[in-house]
Amino acid sequence: MSNEYSQVSGPELFVFETNQLLDKLEMLILDSEKNGGLQASIDEVFRIMHTIKGSAAMMSFNNISLLAHSVEDVFYFLREDRLAIVNYSELTDLVLLVVDFIKGEISKLEAGSSLTGDCSTLNNNIQAFLAAIKTMDPVNSSLPLMPNCDLQSFVEACQASGEDGQVVCETVVHFDDDCGMENLRAFTLITELGEYAQKVEYFPAEIMENDDTAEIIRNEGFKIWFATKTPVATLHNFFAQTMFLKEYTLNTVVDPDEIKPKERRIIDLDGPFPVEQSRSFEQPVMPDNSGDIEHSNAAKQSFISVNVAKMDMLMDLVGELVIAEAMVTQNPELQDLNLDKFFKAARQLRKITGELQDVVMSIRMVPLAATFHKMTRIVRDMARKLDKQVELEIVGEHTEVDKNIIENIADPLMHLIRNAVDHGIEPSHERMSKGKHRVGKVRLEAKNAGGDVWIIVQDDGGGLSRARILQKARERGLTDQDDSSLTDKQVYSFILKPGFSTKENITEFSGRGVGMDVVAKNIAAIGGAISVDSVEGMGTTMSIRIPLTLAIIDGMIIKVGKTIYTVPTISIKESFRLREQNLITDPDNNEMIMIRGQCYPVLRLHERFGIQSGLTDLYEGIMLMVEIEGRSLCLFADSLVGQQQVVVKALPSYIKKMPGIAGCTLLGDGSVSLILDVDGLIRV
Repeated sequence: MSNEYSQVSGPELFVFETNQLLDKLEMLILDSEKNGGLQASIDEVFRIMHTIKGSAAMMSFNNISLLAHSVEDVFYFLREDRLAIVNYSELTDLVLLVVDFIKGEISKLEAGSSLTGDCSTLNNNIQAFLAAIKTMDPVNSSLPLMPNCDLQSFVEACQASGEDGQVVCETVVHFDDDCGMENLRAFTLITELGEYAQKVEYFPAEIMENDDTAEIIRNEGFKIWFATKTPVATLHNFFAQTMFLKEYTLNTVVDPDEIKPKERRIIDLDGPFPVEQSRSFEQPVMPDNSGDIEHSNAAKQSFISVNVAKMDMLMDLVGELVIAEAMVTQNPELQDLNLDKFFKAARQLRKITGELQDVVMSIRMVPLAATFHKMTRIVRDMARKLDKQVELEIVGEHTEVDKNIIENIADPLMHLIRNAVDHGIEPSHERMSKGKHRVGKVRLEAKNAGGDVWIIVQDDGGGLSRARILQKARERGLTDQDDSSLTDKQVYSFILKPGFSTKENITEFSGRGVGMDVVAKNIAAIGGAISVDSVEGMGTTMSIRIPLTLAIIDGMIIKVGKTIYTVPTISIKESFRLREQNLITDPDNNEMIMIRGQCYPVLRLHERFGIQSGLTDLYEGIMLMVEIEGRSLCLFADSLVGQQQVVVKALPSYIKKMPGIAGCTLLGDGSVSLILDVDGLIRV
């Protein structure tokens, strides 16, 4: 067992390290699947399963240890016998099932439950797979390797077999430029072709034994002759779905000397698949790293694991320090006093406090990469179940956000990705009939914008039907406005309503109208907002805007009477003074403001929160237009005090939570300011 696991002291460390290994293993498997199979990852998968087996055995988690040991046996055999004929697609499915089982057991452990999962069936399947590949000899397999036989001899051999309805086909395939490992991709193609062919021959023949064959395939293509009873249309479909295939020719042989004119089909696969360098299957010679041991140990000791609760406590203390510093340096008793030395010391204190705040914030920041890469598995599994071809493109995964936001964004992101694959991406035949590429693309992107992070989920599918959404919204009583009076963004925002769904049939993934409203609520709970854009027939874009952290936010301080409120600046569109010609009243006697041809409702904060003092004339105060999820509202306040960063505090438990209030904060003068929940104000 690896040395780093020699000091496993309890379940918490086991859970932490095993989860890391499982995430690494899952990404390794999925990346390898994109790149043509697990051949290049055999050693790494073996090491991971070996480590999990050892640490689970130390903790007496026998089911996990047994399952990991079985997978380790498979990859040990593959390490030793590189020439074994393996169905890598089936092996990938088995390993992913193992990952799911162990993750399920880990979840039980985290919840304090006993590990009761039964792995016997899965373990038997793995052992049966190992037994099958051990009995398959590439020399004596059902796919004869006859490198020196010409087409004439091959046809005669097929005719001598006496198979009725059997035809001989010739195909030449060319893989994508610079895709790498052409010999391994050719081997995978031959293995999969065995499901359709009774007799197969190919050139070059030594694709597993000789890595130089990759160069031959790259320059001249990979030639295959095979005898089959499969319809030609099915064969075309098989070759068209082969990954990294640039073009191929498929000819039915009528006579050894007479071949039909070549039919060429070009496959454009310009997707951003990662390119892996060609790798020899020779057993690698391990370098002597004895001289690097001291350096390696020093590197390991430079990282420590810290309990998240301690980080939260540290963040709270820094927040208290920021408030205390403001209370000291902005104390009203210091006004009009000539204290040069004090103010110089105060500036230094403010500088150090700000740097400390930045350091603590940076410690809590976590890249989105782990969360983003988990979506790869979701896309893969859904595409298989829905019989679609979907490719996930990840951009900006190194963007960092607060750890608490990471935990809250995972579920909403999963719903958006599932919707993009299920609702958005069309089946391959439908896409091709529209002139699109047969492989649908889902783009998951993260980027920084000021103090916020944007997460964008974009697909190139069928898009949203404005007319259909509007019809459903009217049926549910969500709107009675004319089509022309609603913007596209307003119409598309209806899909975020509870129970809203345009899908007629309920499936495993959608149709019940749950999911998108939960997404909107979860995003609003962390101070974010979601917007929907779409072009019918071209695709849909879901944009999520979230703050970098939940602990400290940018806020606009407003005054209503003698009360001070804080409005998150992420929700503010603009502030303005009301003009007489902009104020109108609707048939229900509600105050509305007309701005640039759009009507917005007015909320008087002094009426909403029962404040007696303060301005009541709309023309004397200030208007703040706020927006969330495409819905807008104009807040009426006495005046703007200014913009500043505030430390968010939860309301005390003895105070009843009120709609429209998200929390509170302490200002520099020691006074308490309530933080407004814009989503709650709009919904009321």
